[in-house]
Amino acid sequence: MKKIILFGIGVMTLFLVTGCETADKQLEANLEMYGRVWHNALNNDDWTEVNEDNFDKNVTLVLQPENIVGVQSVKDYYKNYVIGFSDRSFTIIDLFGQGDKIVKHWNFKGTHTGNFFGIPPTGRKLDLSGVTLVKMKDGKIAQEHDVFDNLSFLKQLGLPTD
Repeated sequence: MKKIILFGIGVMTLFLVTGCETADKQLEANLEMYGRVWHNALNNDDWTEVNEDNFDKNVTLVLQPENIVGVQSVKDYYKNYVIGFSDRSFTIIDLFGQGDKIVKHWNFKGTHTGNFFGIPPTGRKLDLSGVTLVKMKDGKIAQEHDVFDNLSFLKQLGLPTD
């Protein structure tokens, strides 16, 4: 009887260790892919990896007053940063996660020289930091929620804040 119990404990331990190693490898792969995709898109205007290989087809960007859903819609939204700002620099300050969740601490710098979500160029410099909360699903980006100081953003561009 003791041998059966010890064997059962050994098998359970093996499953737990193997499961943890698999989860760690998936998280590591998620972090690498996520950082690479956004670095290339926002710094190099290279959107080739913003596709259904890396994004859930119903990826959701959490925004107010309504969310943006779908790979192409998310791509079009973020392209506004590339169109609106020259001499861009997008830096991932820190990127970490647990399970299927990722947190990205980022900084975006640039000069507002192009149309940005309908806002004509101001020629002003922007230096904005924020955090993105990310949910992954089956190794793909499923949801993003950006959080940053909107008042600072508007002031830096010289836009009305009332």
